[in-house]
Amino acid sequence: MSWTEKNADMRDALRSLNKANRNIPKGFGAMSQAAMEGEHLDHKTKEMVALAIAIGVRCEPCVGFHVEALIKHGGTREELAEMLAMCVQMGGGPVLMYAAKALEAYDELTSDD
Repeated sequence: MSWTEKNADMRDALRSLNKANRNIPKGFGAMSQAAMEGEHLDHKTKEMVALAIAIGVRCEPCVGFHVEALIKHGGTREELAEMLAMCVQMGGGPVLMYAAKALEAYDELTSDD
């Protein structure tokens, strides 16, 4: 399954969850909005942090979403690769596997196919 399909499937699952309990998207959305505010870190940096955490906790849907957001905010493949090296240094072998997934997602989501 492609990263585009994985992201779409996860969005569908989240829509179902959000319909089941409207407080979930309301509360999480408010928290997410508050986290993106501030003047000291730009959105690209915040997405790098979020992606590093997603890799560290091994959340594949989070990897897909934050790679997508990183691309939207101008993150380059080279910047991602440097950040992934730090993730691997901090998390060892299991993080190495999710770092590969993040780079794969970036390559697929920026391809012209």
